[in-house]
Amino acid sequence: MVGAAEVLSLLVRRAATLAVAESLTGGLIGAAFTSVSGASKSFRGGVISYATDLKHRLLEVPDELLRREGAVHPEVAAAMAAGVARLCEATYGLAVTGVAGPEPQDGKPVGTVHVAVSGPGDQIWRRQLRLEGSRERIRVETVDEAIDLLASVLKGNNGEHTG
Repeated sequence: MVGAAEVLSLLVRRAATLAVAESLTGGLIGAAFTSVSGASKSFRGGVISYATDLKHRLLEVPDELLRREGAVHPEVAAAMAAGVARLCEATYGLAVTGVAGPEPQDGKPVGTVHVAVSGPGDQIWRRQLRLEGSRERIRVETVDEAIDLLASVLKGNNGEHTG
C-alpha cells in the first residue's frame, strides 16, 4: 500500500490539490495527510459528514439518492467526492462512506465500505470493500484503501472508472 506522503508528492508534481469527505473514518484520512510535513502544498481540507443530512447539505449529495439508497452506497461516495472537491476548490476529491459497526446501517452489513475519487473532467473512480474485523480495524483499513485508490488514479493504474 502507498502512503499519504507518496500521494502528496504525486499531487505536488501535478500541481494538483486534494480535499476529503469522510463519514465512517471521522477525520482519519485528513489526519493521515496532514501528518505529513509540507501537506499544505496540496491538501486543501475536508468535511467530516458523519450525519446523513450533512452529506446533502454540505456536499450536495442528492437528497433523493440518500432517501432511496441510504448513506452507504457507491453513488453516495461518488457524490461526496465530487461535492468536497467543489466545496474546497480542489483538483481531486476523495470520499468514504460505509459501516464500521457494531450494527448494520441502512440494511448494509458491517464492513461494507465505498470509496470514490473525483477528478478533472468530472471523472469518478470507485472501490467497493468488504472488510472484516473490529470497528477500529475497518476504519484503519478504509483509510489505507482510500489512499491506495487515489494513488492508483494518480499513477494511472485506475480501478473501476466511471464517467
